[in-house]
Amino acid sequence: MHKIILASQSPRRRQLMEAAELVFDIVIADVDETNPEGMDGALVPEYLAKKKATAIEKHAHDAIIIAADTVVLLDSEILNKPKDEADAISILKKLSGRVHKVVTGVCMQKAEKQICFSTTTEVHFRKLSDEQIVHYVSEYKPYDKAGAYAIQEWIGMIGIEKIDGDYYNVMGLPIGEVVIRLKQDFNF
Repeated sequence: MHKIILASQSPRRRQLMEAAELVFDIVIADVDETNPEGMDGALVPEYLAKKKATAIEKHAHDAIIIAADTVVLLDSEILNKPKDEADAISILKKLSGRVHKVVTGVCMQKAEKQICFSTTTEVHFRKLSDEQIVHYVSEYKPYDKAGAYAIQEWIGMIGIEKIDGDYYNVMGLPIGEVVIRLKQDFNF
């Protein structure tokens, strides 16, 4: 039986791993999440996921480490987790009526073997009213979410017109691809 370590404190990643019926432990990767100056935004999640996996490899003891990082990209701008209420409102106003990309980088590692990949999903937001944005931010407090929203919450239900790609990627982990890679690359 293979042991899995999830290198994430994200409740959404935990939920997706549990829903896929994977048994795992959590070890938080305490790393500096700044990316190198000038790095293409689409490359940042995989870079940070690799950094997280490497940071906890000493805790692995022959386990498979799964680390991930997600960014929201509007054109080439990374929309991080909001600092406060005003920042969350500002981010959602930017996303309103626009198409953006959600990129999740995943790094899976066991001993000397490391597999890293990224998944991109395009998200099409409807035009949101100021009242809808303020309501969402005040009721759901999306301060721990890249891009200031969660697709599975109210804002996703009323504000997202469609997506092109993996829904679970937008939640923070392309779980279907993770399961495939566990079987294919780690004989899980």
